[in-house]
Amino acid sequence: MARSKARVYTCCALMLLCVVAVIVCIAVLVRRKCPGDTFSSAAVAADSGRCSQIARDILQKGGSAVDGAIAALLCTSVINPQSMGLGGGSIFTVMDSSGKVKIINSRETVPGKFKSDLLKSCPKTFQFMSGGTLTAQDLASYNVTVTDAWAFPLGEYQMYIPPPPAGGIILSFILNVMKGYNLNPASLVGQQKTLAYHRLVEAFKFANGLKKHIRDPRFSSEEMARKFTEDSFAKHIQSLISSDKTHDPQYYNITPYLDSMGTTHVSVLAEDGSAVSVTSTINHIFGSKVVSPRTGVILNNQLYDFCGRVDNIFPGEQPPSSMAPAVLKSQSKTLVIGSTGGSMITTGIISALMNHLWFGKSLKEAIAAPVVFVDSQNAVKFEPGFDKNVIEALKALGHKHESAKYFFNVVNAVEKKDGCICAVSDARKLGEAAGY
Repeated sequence: MARSKARVYTCCALMLLCVVAVIVCIAVLVRRKCPGDTFSSAAVAADSGRCSQIARDILQKGGSAVDGAIAALLCTSVINPQSMGLGGGSIFTVMDSSGKVKIINSRETVPGKFKSDLLKSCPKTFQFMSGGTLTAQDLASYNVTVTDAWAFPLGEYQMYIPPPPAGGIILSFILNVMKGYNLNPASLVGQQKTLAYHRLVEAFKFANGLKKHIRDPRFSSEEMARKFTEDSFAKHIQSLISSDKTHDPQYYNITPYLDSMGTTHVSVLAEDGSAVSVTSTINHIFGSKVVSPRTGVILNNQLYDFCGRVDNIFPGEQPPSSMAPAVLKSQSKTLVIGSTGGSMITTGIISALMNHLWFGKSLKEAIAAPVVFVDSQNAVKFEPGFDKNVIEALKALGHKHESAKYFFNVVNAVEKKDGCICAVSDARKLGEAAGY
């Protein structure tokens, strides 16, 4: 009897070893299926190849997704000091390995004392208002905030975004409007393409009208901001979008404001499934153009973001921002995405998501696709290479067309699906992703 039991135990052990061996073999084979331009474990997409590589090395050495993101940001502050640095602020969208998502907001705040006529002296150009009033007490009393992410459904995904005063709410609003049109690859054919982009431009115009309502929730109502993410509100806006014409600025309830530019973005996906989407900025190129003589830190000109958007500001208030670092999660896929470019941030992310999720383009193709940008005066601007037939058709519908000297939209994204990781750093900034 004892020998019989021993044989049974031995057989069971051998069977268990066989099952483990089969599982290991399958895992190895699955990893080998990944194309040569993808990764099997983790990846980083930053503005430069060197910064992506440094962050990748941190992950390989056991660092977390947050560690990798911070390493990439510090690297970027050295390689691209005109975009971000210790003198600026950041917004992190962080997903842990269990799928929980938090927002870490380290954006700047209004000093305790500021000039009473500050908003009246808002510049017409990108020069910083010298003579700042920041004190050591302002720095001592500053606190980083950690909050839950806002989430909304987007097809098979849950999309996680930072709440106001970040730009995630504008991102969700436009995507909610556009998903109601059931876009697909056929939407890029003939008149359907013109209609799709006409509706997108109209959605951007309505978004411009909403921006004045997006403020630091500690100093304004959060209820109205939440309304902008609801499907019912998106359907209402759809009912206001005419298929055959555009309208005067008053139709969209536009309050003219000043566009901004700059920033850097890093997307990280770690081996354990955790992810970080982080956007950081000193606002305009080289920020305030003032350098601390003792530390060498370039100071930001973040208060500029209040210009044209509000009538008054409060000590401790964070300025409104276009930054919208996002994480999209489904049962089998993860997409970490964000953009730089000030007012063009939303433009870049939406263009990439529409082209990738709805129009069927690869992530690399979607990010590279030329964008259409609607500025704060509702002028429509097209990136070089945009379909000329669509441009002429939109002009015929009454859209005001203006040329733009520069397009600052730069999207960096990491996506995992089917066990393989694709990472793309936007070629517009000569970026390069890294992974293993």
